Amino acid sequence: MGVERARPRAVREHPNAPWFAVATVCFGAFMGQLDASIVTLTFPALQEQFAAPLAAVEWVSLSYLLALVGLVTAAGRIADAAGRKLVYLCGFVVFTAASAACALAPGLGWLIGFRVLQAVGAAMLQANSVALVVTSVPAGQMRRGLGIQAAAQALGLALGPVTGGLLVATVGWQWVFWVNVPVGVIAVIAGHYLLPRTRARTPLEHFDWIGLLLLATTTTALLLALSGISGLPLPLWVAAVLFGACAVSGLGFVLREGRATSPLVDLAVLRPPAMSIGLLGALSAYLVLFGPLTLFPQLFGTHNATSGLVLTALPAGFAFTAITAERLLPRAWTPRARSTLGAVTAVIALAALAVAPTSRPWVAAFLLVLGLGLGVFIPANNTAIMGSIPVRMSATGGGLVNMSRGLGTALGVSNVTLCLHINHGAESIRGGRLALASLGAFGLIAVVSSHCATSGRDRQA
Repeated sequence: MGVERARPRAVREHPNAPWFAVATVCFGAFMGQLDASIVTLTFPALQEQFAAPLAAVEWVSLSYLLALVGLVTAAGRIADAAGRKLVYLCGFVVFTAASAACALAPGLGWLIGFRVLQAVGAAMLQANSVALVVTSVPAGQMRRGLGIQAAAQALGLALGPVTGGLLVATVGWQWVFWVNVPVGVIAVIAGHYLLPRTRARTPLEHFDWIGLLLLATTTTALLLALSGISGLPLPLWVAAVLFGACAVSGLGFVLREGRATSPLVDLAVLRPPAMSIGLLGALSAYLVLFGPLTLFPQLFGTHNATSGLVLTALPAGFAFTAITAERLLPRAWTPRARSTLGAVTAVIALAALAVAPTSRPWVAAFLLVLGLGLGVFIPANNTAIMGSIPVRMSATGGGLVNMSRGLGTALGVSNVTLCLHINHGAESIRGGRLALASLGAFGLIAVVSSHCATSGRDRQA
């Protein structure tokens, strides 16, 4: 797998060859989101089995997300030089093997460690998934291609809660990780034959190890500090030091990237509003998407099968609009109009959820509405971001999109944990309402981002 192999001629010359590539990328999109949504359903079972608080068990997700956020941009930069197909397929091999290791983990510490290894593979996948779609389909079909990819993500999200709930309630939490193995094997075989080789590359003279270290330090310190004030047994002064380290390393990262001859992130890429503000909107949207997947299993207790059925409404709504928005919404609508509609719908749904956060029918109904809104916002926002950067840097751009997604997911988990902690535990209705209010605030940030990146987005209409 050291060299990118050409597709068979029958595949390469087929009129639907671009869509074969999109379908193959959907394996990674599906598996990544299945894993992300399914793992939160294991939290109550892991708390019971390992006699650990939520602030410790949440690191089964946070360790994965920290490694993913820290590595995904670097993986994209390497892929732009070494080959996107090569890095993508290697990522599948690592992710699949690490999933099997997670299922066999003998303790919480081992599980967290294997999740970090799993994240290495996920970073290689996610940095290239958007880029492979963008470089495989005609420019005028970009939003359609990204919408199909988003639908695959939504399908993974939709199956995650109900599948995870049933698996945890019947055969055990280990099977949450075993389900990744057959999907991964199929995806590696399909990718070998159906994905195109990399044509446009960006040479990499010197890898920016200092930039990678500063970026990883920034995100790790931030989430450790949030865990420290959310119930993890750390002294408050340690949390304060971590917040300070986050600020210092973050500033250092910006200064380093401005001076580096071969930066991890070329700051010029972030100058267009469609990119910089669009990334903020992506972070906020994924925070809003994953926050409820952590919150409601805690509010509903240990009845994982029931919780999974209720939570399925959120990704089901997401999948519906991700697939049908192109046909249902007026073609004349710009990405700004689509993004605004989706973000406003999400904020309304979060406000409604705060009224009765433990009523299962009510929660299911407005999780559906929340998913409908996010299914409109996220593809339109991602199209604007990817349309603002050159094709030769598409994996770097895809890495930034997925870094925002990973950071938003991690902050969604941490935000919910903090709100429940300061309101005395998972059983607190006040904590649930506070969590939903905070998610609503990030939804408003997404609304504002829809308006501030107007020019770049409207060019992609």
